[in-house]
Amino acid sequence: MNKVSKETVISWARASLAIERDAIADILDYLDEERFHEAVEALSSCPKIITCASGSSGIAAKKFAHSLCCIERNAQFLSPAEAIHGGMGCMKKGDAVVMVSRGGKTAELLPIIEVCNKKEVILIGVTENLVSPLAKSSQIVVPMKIKRESDGLNIMATSSFVVTIAIFDAMLASIMAITGYSLEQFALIHPGGAVGSRLNKE
Repeated sequence: MNKVSKETVISWARASLAIERDAIADILDYLDEERFHEAVEALSSCPKIITCASGSSGIAAKKFAHSLCCIERNAQFLSPAEAIHGGMGCMKKGDAVVMVSRGGKTAELLPIIEVCNKKEVILIGVTENLVSPLAKSSQIVVPMKIKRESDGLNIMATSSFVVTIAIFDAMLASIMAITGYSLEQFALIHPGGAVGSRLNKE
């Protein structure tokens, strides 16, 4: 392990935090409000929502599916590995599939994209590459833009991960507004933990 001064460590940490802060702030400038609204409308009314992505994007997609369940939207995360071994049977015409890929051409997602179109689901692509297979095949494209990742080598899914989470959180807040989701509904399905205790006081 290299001997690095405390000042150097803190400077890298501060640089990382600043890069990620700016990456989230930038969403306000490039947000495609029309496409975003279309996505939120679809996610608020479709029978089922399936989220799908690989790697760190997959972790963000899994968290989004869980959050959607917490506001009583019928949602599940579909692993790309499971998808191509029969898992795509969960998709039905009219369902929405939210697929994330920064480059829009992740190899594991390409066969899934094709099946989404054949099954006539609403494919919502979240990507930086607007000429990618994902963007071209999606009915709704929600752009993301990353100037750089926040690690020193610019290779880890850092800024791109937090931007994905921020976009999903913005969708979640909007869906809650459209559906009129209430605190009483959440209290019913969340009896556990400190939140459940606070919401379900006698």
